[in-house]
Amino acid sequence: MYFLNEDLWFPNVNEATPDGLLAIGGDLSVERLLLAYRSGIFPWFESEEPLLWWSPDPRFVLFPEKLKVSKSMKQLLRNSNFVLTVNKAFKDVIKECSKINRAGQLGTWITSNMIEAYTELHKLGYAKSIEVWKDNELVGGLYGVDLNNGVFCGESMFSKVSNASKVGFISFVQNTNYKLIDCQVYTNHLGSLGAEDISRAKFLSYLKV
Repeated sequence: MYFLNEDLWFPNVNEATPDGLLAIGGDLSVERLLLAYRSGIFPWFESEEPLLWWSPDPRFVLFPEKLKVSKSMKQLLRNSNFVLTVNKAFKDVIKECSKINRAGQLGTWITSNMIEAYTELHKLGYAKSIEVWKDNELVGGLYGVDLNNGVFCGESMFSKVSNASKVGFISFVQNTNYKLIDCQVYTNHLGSLGAEDISRAKFLSYLKV
């Protein structure tokens, strides 16, 4: 296990543990976050834990051309009164994501420091939010890191009403030109939409510009 200090570096991802844990410590500076994502690494930790950096193998991803949309969801996309925007309320989206209770977690991994770090990434054009509105209220959304190389690294999503985040995610995938959406680790929700496991080596090949 590698322990990071203020020096800007990461170990080779092949040094990760079987469950993908690569390193502990460091900081959430813009420079370190960008180096991490460009190297196939992401931070994920609970509020009482130190910074933990991951690079799992396999990697859970979605190829946009393999997106699965059910008949009922297609109908909802055509007929819903949701309104979608991009980058209109980034900080509101990430704050709502931080409130979600997830199975197996005692607290949120989206700490106040994480919110500030990703908001700074957003200001610099590296983080993006998709907002879903209903009756002028923010009812769903998602955010992630755009590496400007055809890969979007999804981080989290939330829904206050049924299907809001799913509508946002599907519409986002259908209306952008990414070659790959990084979903990081398996979830039933994203698996049902067509996400799949690929090897870490294959994933890393997509990060090369």
